[in-house]
Amino acid sequence: MSFDFRNTNALWASVLAATLARLGLKTAVISPGSRSTPLTVALVQQPKIEAVPVLDERSAAFFALGVARRTGLPVALVCTSGTAGANYYPALIEARESRLPLLVFTADRPPELRDCASGQTIDQQRLFGTFPNWYTELAVPGAEVAMLRYLRQTLVQAWGRSLYPAAGPVHLNCPFRDPLEPLADDSVVHLKAELDDRFLMAVGLAVGGGPEPMGLAKSALPWLERWQGCDRTLIIAGPAQPVDALAYAKAVAALSGHLGCPVLAEGLSPLRNAAALNPNLVTTYDLALGQPDWMVDLVPEQVIQLGPLPTSKRLRQWLQATQPQRWVVEPTGANLDPLHGPTTPVPLSLETLALALTPDQPPRNTVYLEQWLALEARLRPHLDNALEAVEELFEGKVPWLLARCLPADTPLVIANSMPIRDVEWFWPPDYSRGDRGIRPYCNRGANGIDGTLSTALGVAHGGLPTVLLTGDLALLHDTNGWLSVPRLRGHLTVVVINNRGGGIFERLPIAQIAFAEENSLTAENLFEDFFATPQTVDLNRLCAAYGVSYERVETWGQLEASVASLPQRGVRVLEVRCDRKQSHARRQQLLTPPDHLAPKS
Repeated sequence: MSFDFRNTNALWASVLAATLARLGLKTAVISPGSRSTPLTVALVQQPKIEAVPVLDERSAAFFALGVARRTGLPVALVCTSGTAGANYYPALIEARESRLPLLVFTADRPPELRDCASGQTIDQQRLFGTFPNWYTELAVPGAEVAMLRYLRQTLVQAWGRSLYPAAGPVHLNCPFRDPLEPLADDSVVHLKAELDDRFLMAVGLAVGGGPEPMGLAKSALPWLERWQGCDRTLIIAGPAQPVDALAYAKAVAALSGHLGCPVLAEGLSPLRNAAALNPNLVTTYDLALGQPDWMVDLVPEQVIQLGPLPTSKRLRQWLQATQPQRWVVEPTGANLDPLHGPTTPVPLSLETLALALTPDQPPRNTVYLEQWLALEARLRPHLDNALEAVEELFEGKVPWLLARCLPADTPLVIANSMPIRDVEWFWPPDYSRGDRGIRPYCNRGANGIDGTLSTALGVAHGGLPTVLLTGDLALLHDTNGWLSVPRLRGHLTVVVINNRGGGIFERLPIAQIAFAEENSLTAENLFEDFFATPQTVDLNRLCAAYGVSYERVETWGQLEASVASLPQRGVRVLEVRCDRKQSHARRQQLLTPPDHLAPKS
């Protein structure tokens, strides 16, 4: 492993890059700037790390987030001093809430040039507040072996803190004195004899994360015994985006089979796309809970909650009203109960619970399970047939169609607001055609629309051809993401539902209040201008400005043909124009259960 001995900063930064490569860093996303020059040069020259240049720091951070979301590995972010790092803030919040590992290196001026009107200098100490898993400021680079050992040890610590006990961002503030460029000055040449390949042998190839799951399996047995004594147990599988989606789906299937209980499967989890593994899946719970009489019949005695609660407002209201005992499976013990109900944290991972199950045990059956499955057997065909019959371009039919025709294993990035809700309501399990393993992703930690396009580009970078399902506002909020298109290794298809505004606000009381006041023009403007906020951007021309392929979708057949096979390289946009208010009315209709599908007494 060769280091750069041209000057102190070059040596320091090259040791940093080589240590990160030894730890396993594969990708560094770098934004331009002067103060970060030593870091940029070292990372670009490190052969084991791919350096990706992204102009806009906010876009860069979400791009890195997308790579980390797909791979589960830490991704480095590098920027210059001043306000550059502040643009990382939204993505760091999402990384913390979604538990994604990021290593954030913000270059800075040395202490003597702070708080003295020096250019491009702000207080960068703990710039991101409490959101990072860990923060430290590195020492000003020094040309001593002892200082380089300190740097090596600090980076090992940072790498581990980004992954354990729960993944998240780590912030390292990096002061540099001039000269920033790797100009040779012979100040560190004498260290060559002491810094050879053995210097990095002290760096482990992996950082341990605590006891192995098998060592914890015995601790899961009391929980399983307690749950098994109940015949009205319900598993609620919330948003989950594990790197090993198949292992997650198998673990849920094993647990539900062992307990003989239904699994309400959120659309943003691997379960609906591995439906053949688990015959106990229920995907129409939002429709079922729209009928007051059915809600009473379906009340469980206990709920095993896997991860956060699903998006469904009806489901949350039902749990709030009925107050069943809930066991929240969360290995770190974090509070995942916004309803403040009768919950008990279960500080174990799903994988640990699955390991404690008796292998090859016949699946259990209960009357409560049959009750839910009978409803699913009636409601799912009803919903699918209704969506099949929709001829107008309806927002909710887009994800339903994507589920039926995307190629196997396609990563699908879903924007927040209406797209993620339409996925939960309408995304079907694929029993008939086999499990195609579509991988849903979403920035569901903080639920924001910022960085949606950049995240999708990060997921697509170096991976399989990817699809982004987004609304017009989420796409326009991140148009700087298009600047990364020339650097993309892979393909992204953007399916944008353009309903000229924020469709989610049509579901809020403000939409009715604004129109209730004599339906005046002022009331309409209040809602449209300050909530729906319709934009007039011509997406075709926007795409042309960035060299992105564009196609307007006029029919369902055209959309199906356009996504049935995906290109291997480049970026394209498929625009589906929908009527926002018409789509709102159609959703209301589809999510109202008809009386003739009521459970048989």
